[in-house]
Amino acid sequence: YIDAAWLGAASGSGCVNLDTFLMSREGIGSAVWSLRGGDIAVIEGNRGLYDGSDPEGTHSTAELAKLLKAPVLLVVNVTKATRTVAALVLGCQQLDRSVTIGGVVLNRVGTSRQETLIRRAVEDSTGIPVLGAIPRIGGDDLLPARHLGLVTVTEHPRGERAIEAAAEAVANNVELDRVVEMARHAPPVELPMLRLDIEPVHARIGYLSDSAFSFYYPENLECLRKHGAELVEVAPGSGIPMPDVDGLYIGGGFPEVHAERLASRQRGVPGHRGGAGAEWGAQGHQNERKDADEEERRAEPAHGRSVARPRHGRGLADGVPSVRMVTDVPLTGPPLQHLRRAIALGW
Repeated sequence: YIDAAWLGAASGSGCVNLDTFLMSREGIGSAVWSLRGGDIAVIEGNRGLYDGSDPEGTHSTAELAKLLKAPVLLVVNVTKATRTVAALVLGCQQLDRSVTIGGVVLNRVGTSRQETLIRRAVEDSTGIPVLGAIPRIGGDDLLPARHLGLVTVTEHPRGERAIEAAAEAVANNVELDRVVEMARHAPPVELPMLRLDIEPVHARIGYLSDSAFSFYYPENLECLRKHGAELVEVAPGSGIPMPDVDGLYIGGGFPEVHAERLASRQRGVPGHRGGAGAEWGAQGHQNERKDADEEERRAEPAHGRSVARPRHGRGLADGVPSVRMVTDVPLTGPPLQHLRRAIALGW
């Protein structure tokens, strides 16, 4: 959600998600097809090139690149390193020869001498061209982070300036013409399209949208529109009464950051006569949390029960949990085999 919102703001166009864990091949094919009309499609990778859900790198950026037959522009943090960077790039190149690394961008370069040494070492050792070298950017942290990623674009007080600074750094230090040429030589994407045979049903669906609740997949909102929903944007902190809606979609976000403002709102949801679907931090806002003991905290949301357990060690911070449903859940009918399918549909 967060990076996609930043990329959408920077490009001036909608940003779609390509997630092989949550999406089928047909879903990814449809998402890629929605990008037609642009000169090129820029895909931001997740974590390191080969980091996935298991030792084989399943659901990694490398696997997505192979699925799309897309060349990889490898960005490497070169802080306090020289020839070791060549070893890292060589390892990425050799680990899976079916992954096409078309170029390298050096990030956080300290001096011109360091850039020269790394550039020669990488190109001599791998044959992969270095297409850019971005220096360390001093001064204020233009893209501050917190516990779950970057500060969102809707909350950043200088979001436009941050985007301008990043664009200037890339334009001045990356050979963009060669990057575009590399993308244009990529073969066509050949994936099946997702087809949903759903009877359109008219309904007014409200969705919370402000700095506290901003985690939405644009594809999900568009899918609701295509199948008959009239979407009504609701700003919970605006003081405007809740409009008359059939259902309420509460996206994720950081409601805890805005707890004082949200707590000052009137309890209840006037004008809301249907069910509510909540994601991530939004469920914590919707739930009435009840502390039980050290081992378990239970919460009773509007429809069903959620359980939060303390993390031991690093917990789930390094992966994506999978949950099996044991009871009916709103909007889906019988128990789902896997919750990640429900997440993929946005509920």
